[in-house]
Amino acid sequence: MIEENKQGLFTLHSGEASQPYNYAVGTYGSKFLTEIRDHNRIVGIKCPKCGKVYIPVRQVCGPCFTPMQELVPVASEGKIVSFTILRFQFLDPETGEKKPVPYGYGFFKLDGADSNFQHFLEVPEDESRLWIGARVKAVFKEKKEGSLRDIKHFTLAE
Repeated sequence: MIEENKQGLFTLHSGEASQPYNYAVGTYGSKFLTEIRDHNRIVGIKCPKCGKVYIPVRQVCGPCFTPMQELVPVASEGKIVSFTILRFQFLDPETGEKKPVPYGYGFFKLDGADSNFQHFLEVPEDESRLWIGARVKAVFKEKKEGSLRDIKHFTLAE
């Protein structure tokens, strides 16, 4: 279960099972998830020193060690950097349901971002259409809850 507090921060609770943790994504992570949930929009965070844009957002630029605060829009489309197709079924630990196969998982360089974003990838019937450099776009869920899963998956951009 995901809850949003009065400051707009999200907390992920472990659910009904007895697990000893809560997870908070912080101020910038909450803004990142809120943009996805409320506007079907992906934002990155820009380094004021080197200009690199990161998604998902983080507070410090890796190469520069510079604090970052400027959120900038990033496209929900980009290209495949790497991917794999999985053909075994397992129980998804977040939902408790079997993950349908085949499914893909990949790294995507979204337009306007300098870092790669990893997420699920829809596998087309003709798998030869998937290749490094192919254009993809995000598919957003209809009913969103403020998590990264609000992006259902990425699919080939026609």
